[in-house]
Amino acid sequence: MLVSTFAFRISNLANVLIESINIDKAIVLAPMEDVTDLPFRVVCKRLGADIVYTEFVNSEGLIRDSRKAKEKLRFLAEERPFGIQIYGGEESSMEGAARIAEEQDPDIIDINCGCWVKDVALRGAGAGLLRDLAKMDRIVRTVVNAVKKPVTVKTRLGWDRESIKIVDVAKMLEDAGIKALTIHCRTRAQGHKGDPDFSWIPKVKQAVRIPILINGSIETPQRIKELFAETGCDGVMIGRGAIDNPWIFRQAKEFLRTGELSAPVPLEERFRVLLEHLDLSVQWKGERKGVIEFRKHYSGYLKGLPNSSKVRQDLMQFVEHAPVRDRILAYADSLTQESVELPLTHG
Repeated sequence: MLVSTFAFRISNLANVLIESINIDKAIVLAPMEDVTDLPFRVVCKRLGADIVYTEFVNSEGLIRDSRKAKEKLRFLAEERPFGIQIYGGEESSMEGAARIAEEQDPDIIDINCGCWVKDVALRGAGAGLLRDLAKMDRIVRTVVNAVKKPVTVKTRLGWDRESIKIVDVAKMLEDAGIKALTIHCRTRAQGHKGDPDFSWIPKVKQAVRIPILINGSIETPQRIKELFAETGCDGVMIGRGAIDNPWIFRQAKEFLRTGELSAPVPLEERFRVLLEHLDLSVQWKGERKGVIEFRKHYSGYLKGLPNSSKVRQDLMQFVEHAPVRDRILAYADSLTQESVELPLTHG
């Protein structure tokens, strides 16, 4: 059942405090275009993600009543704490979009100031705002003043290595009224290439009082634990690492708690979650669209398993739900009979 209103509180003592959201060492699912739809968010939430976010939503689409944009706003009660991320380069559009988003009663409204792709950044939105900090400031203040929900921001270190001003940006955004800041520790020029530079995070932490979350190629429980210790961050945001391994949230929490890596995910659980995810995709999107758009997830669920490339090729041919399920179940049965040794999924 879709929700429009839902009261929520998390009461445990924590490092991440965004008004009523209070989580110790938060491990968060990053907003990712064409990935963090409702079915994937639900799967990650069930596997331990503390906060989940929509794909980024075009502010112009929202104020023009775009069906595609509005569809991205919908969510289930079990996803809470839940954030809607919006992007755009115009104050009026962002103000209107924020108000529309707030009507859905999310827990957080997040502003994307970090998307690096040309169609967004070169049009003055996303990471493009890092080239015009005064404009970024105006847009953020406009959104903060337009809504009652807590507003957060996700950004990058800077446009390029020569223009990194993340400490000043963090101070500016805190003064504008945001409740938390997520930093992808690469520049816009890097895209997803090269190593992220987490050395800026302690400097940011010293400069502001709001929670700071970090993002950028954080893919194993070991790395998550290292970064909490090295940077003093309040939370980590997992992006592409969750596509290959949605169990990363649960595994990381266990490693933080015990210092021991969990055993490989059992075959039965791996295929159970795969099929639950597929079923959610079909239920949410309809059979044909749900099956086709699910194809991007096969490589993650089947990673490291024998003959998985041939199985993926077979699955790519189907556009109906039943034959996909049958092929997956037959493959799972064959692996069980062969007593396959499972690969580690946590690095």
